Amino acid sequence: MNIILFGPPGAGKGTQSKYLVNKLNNFQISTGDILRDEIKKNSDIGKQITNDMNDGIFISDDIVNELVEKLVNDPQKKDRFIFDGYPRSLSQAKNLDDLLNNSNQKIDHIFFLNVNKETIIKRIEKRKVLENRSDDDMNTIIKRYDTYMETTKPVLDFYSKNPNFHEIDGTQEIDEITRKIDNFINV
Repeated sequence: MNIILFGPPGAGKGTQSKYLVNKLNNFQISTGDILRDEIKKNSDIGKQITNDMNDGIFISDDIVNELVEKLVNDPQKKDRFIFDGYPRSLSQAKNLDDLLNNSNQKIDHIFFLNVNKETIIKRIEKRKVLENRSDDDMNTIIKRYDTYMETTKPVLDFYSKNPNFHEIDGTQEIDEITRKIDNFINV
């Protein structure tokens, strides 16, 4: 089963992804984690990613698509992906469709965790203390949230027509969001 989880930074995608990975024995594709790994390597791509993140802008689709393609084409992981924070743009959504079609895979469920800016700010403040994430600077987060909402509108429109698209109120408690996701996947 392949699942997409999307929503603004701090919506709870990572939390739900980790739950689904354990429940379904799937593999998480978190662009955030993939990008942070590149930064740790201190590669040229990692340096570009750092600059873009510090400026509160999204990493180029070409970089993200290339990193995701390597993972999707791994035959041992076929039909066992949880996409966490990918796709974020229409170009990424179309790229993912192409990658999956070319490898005889499909998306079984798409979950949009819809969360307002005020809730995101509270969550990020809490996460910054608990996880000490370097990308949790408040000004950067607000900029990323606004950019996310602007950039992701076409993705939302693209996927909302899919019969497996589910919008979930992401302001609810974690357990309630998990329960709603479980109801849809029926596993």
